[in-house]
Amino acid sequence: MIRTLQQDSRFMKIVFIVIISLATVTMVITLVPGIFDNAEANDASVYATVHQPGFLGRFGSGTPVKMTEVNQMASRLLQQQHLPDFLLPYMTQRAGMMLVQRSILKNEADRLHLQVSDDDLRHELETGPFAQYLFPNGKFIGDEGYMNFVQSAFELSRSDFEAQVKSDMEISRLQALITGGTTVSDEAVREAYMANGTKVKFDYAVISSEDLGKTINPSDAQLQQFFEQSKARYATAIPETRKIEYVAFDASSLPGGKPQVTDAEIQAYYNQHIDQYQVKDQVKTRHILIAVPAGADAKTDAAAKAKAADVLKQVKAGGNFAELAKKYSDDPGSKEQGGELPMMPTAGLDPAYAKAAMALNPGQTSDLVRSQFGYHIIQTEQKQAAHTKPLEDVKAEIVPVLEQQKAGAAEQGFATALAAAAKSEGMDKAAAAKGLHVVTTDYVARDGVIPGLADGTALLTQAFTAAEGAAPAAVATGDGFAVFQVVDVKAAHAPDFADYKQHILDDYRQQQVPALLSTQLNKLADRAKALGDLHKAAAEMNIAVKTSDLVDRTAQVPDLGAMNGPGEVAFTLAKGAISGPINAGRVGVVLTVLDKQEPTPDDVAKNFEKTKQDLLQAQDDEVFRVYLGGLMEKYQKSGAIRYAKGSQTQPSLPSSGS
Repeated sequence: MIRTLQQDSRFMKIVFIVIISLATVTMVITLVPGIFDNAEANDASVYATVHQPGFLGRFGSGTPVKMTEVNQMASRLLQQQHLPDFLLPYMTQRAGMMLVQRSILKNEADRLHLQVSDDDLRHELETGPFAQYLFPNGKFIGDEGYMNFVQSAFELSRSDFEAQVKSDMEISRLQALITGGTTVSDEAVREAYMANGTKVKFDYAVISSEDLGKTINPSDAQLQQFFEQSKARYATAIPETRKIEYVAFDASSLPGGKPQVTDAEIQAYYNQHIDQYQVKDQVKTRHILIAVPAGADAKTDAAAKAKAADVLKQVKAGGNFAELAKKYSDDPGSKEQGGELPMMPTAGLDPAYAKAAMALNPGQTSDLVRSQFGYHIIQTEQKQAAHTKPLEDVKAEIVPVLEQQKAGAAEQGFATALAAAAKSEGMDKAAAAKGLHVVTTDYVARDGVIPGLADGTALLTQAFTAAEGAAPAAVATGDGFAVFQVVDVKAAHAPDFADYKQHILDDYRQQQVPALLSTQLNKLADRAKALGDLHKAAAEMNIAVKTSDLVDRTAQVPDLGAMNGPGEVAFTLAKGAISGPINAGRVGVVLTVLDKQEPTPDDVAKNFEKTKQDLLQAQDDEVFRVYLGGLMEKYQKSGAIRYAKGSQTQPSLPSSGS
């Protein structure tokens, strides 16, 4: 808890000492280059350190942004957005920047005395989003339940969780302070709902860039001229290729065969990785839940308890547990399975539920158990106390790992020796001495394929950085190793016209299409307005006309795309009006409005408050984004953000998505 600093009679003395000391410190800064170089830059556990901006802030230790936090957030972002693993480096930088921004916001909140007390924290936990888990029906679940909840839900200690919540509350207070003055007029609310609530249906004529391209058929002379005028464009159109010779092998080619794993090695691996074989308490149960809504009053709670007691009486009288669960249980995830839950770690269950389930022997049924969700009747089917898996149970898992490790090390050593022999004796002689043979590729590009290799990516990457005739080198191939050498290089060069003619035609068409699309689109729009009829104008130009559904601004329309894009003009037109040319890139469109439905005054009134809140939120977000951007610039310019070596060399200002 942050205590209020107490001033005493020494205060003025300290002020004078600081003032006098500043002159000395300034001289030191001037005379000792690099005194403020990043001392923390060499700490691999730190992504960045955030100091207070300004002169005195450079003396403080600053707030570290830990690399573990960055990596954890990056992994979560990757999973949440369903992105491939190769984007992890990008996501790591993004996560690092988000945590740096958070640290800066925390600094500013502290500076403005927005700190959160322990009483504030307790009130938040009792009334905020965590209340239903920690204080069901206003009653604290206890320290043990609290710690279990924090660990299972967030994988944090209690102190770290509370520090995180306090930090979130501080930043929320800061945001409220910064955005407290934002307003939106009633007229703006009405206009926004009228715009967003309007729906249109329209006919639209579509001119396709792809179709137009097919009508562009230049002569060979025109293409030749285009090719000559675009020499710089085609100077390296044919990429560099290389001829490579290599010797590949896997574990089966090793002298003495595939390495064998000994019992002693298996035991040593087991001992070193004993943590991996710890099994937590697990239990398989059936249950009947009579739910109690969060925050329910005593009367509702009592009614649920009475109903649960009646069901329990039926169970103890010999009733079929599964049938009673299907009939009475309020748990939609298990009732159709007769209340059955799979075997699962108790850490993932409500603490009260887990304690009761583990106290029962298989086949036994509990009395009523109160959890955060309501009243349970629990029947334990199977349970497993925490224990360490014995070596004999996991040996089959360990052996392949050790075999792979030993084979990999043996292959690496063999590859190194083979490369050394090839350097002194030549590839052919070195390969023949080991019963292997040399393969020579055709000329292959950097993104090509090496025949006979499971994965030739690493070989190609190294081959395209090696000099022609450089000493043989070893590289992994997915299922083994290869020793390779670059024997010839063909530099990137311009293609022959005849061989590259189709590519040149495609490029020519791509260059000509935008102007042709604009011409045709303007012609269609002008003709449709002159005739007062889009269908007639489209028929004259042999262009198909389509009809949309009744859509709002959130809709997607075939060919035209999102209605909050170029097609948004439809919402500004009156019924029967014809649009001007709408260039959507790959297509051009002219449309005429068939129907237009605007919100009624009643619709506006019903949705007024929600629309107002949405507008205020958007405005608040924009105000706070600009504020954060200014803070970042201030901290960066003053050198208050010190990035660890390699974490980020050129931090960028936050985007609207930050």
